[in-house]
Formats: sequence, structure tokens, C-alpha cells
Amino acid sequence: MGKTILVVDDAQTIRHLTRFALSKGGYTVVEAEDGVQGLQVLEKTKVDLIISDLNMPNMNGLDMCRAIKANGRTKHIPIFMLTTESSQEVALQGKEIGIMAWIVKPFYPEKLLAAVHKVVGV
Repeated sequence: MGKTILVVDDAQTIRHLTRFALSKGGYTVVEAEDGVQGLQVLEKTKVDLIISDLNMPNMNGLDMCRAIKANGRTKHIPIFMLTTESSQEVALQGKEIGIMAWIVKPFYPEKLLAAVHKVVGV
């Protein structure tokens, strides 16, 4: 059975581009438009990896990740941040929360796919 990845981004174009890249690798992709919706998806769906934007309305990526890591049921899920934010300070905050990878947009779909494969397999 394939792995399921949650993509959380307020930009529909990024969600579709990420879905396209991951689908080519055999992954199932579920989507959310912000951190609040991302947490709602996690309540209903078992996911193997989360790829999230940082700057989103309602709840940003760091706050969503804090909530995920504070929940005993979801704290083990690896998280990648896919963002335009390249600040080392913000990336360090993400690392302290438990974010596994910080990928700056624009990204290369094949490199994202290789990183996902390395972390969760196929």
C-alpha cells in the first residue's frame, strides 16, 4: 500500500505542483489550505509525511507543527517545510519544533521526491 502525504499550502498552484510530483512517485496526496484545515485532515486521515508552507492564513505552518508535535498520536509524523522563507532564524525555530527538512521555494520536484522517498520510502 502506498504512503500518504499531507500537503498544506494556501496556494492552490503549489498544492497541485506538489501533488503532481508526489503522484509520479506513487504517493497518495491529501491537501489542506491552512494549518487549521491541516489539523482537521490529520484527525480523519493517517498520513506518513506532512509538507507544509510557513505563511498561511488562520494558522501558520510553525503553529500547526507545534500542535502536531504536541499530540501523542501525530508527534511521530515527519514534517517538511516548503516555503519562500529563507531566514536561518525561522528555520532554526522549525528545527527546534521538530521539522525534518526546510525546503525553499521555488523547488525542484525531483529533489522533493527524492527527499520524500528517503524519509518514508515508497
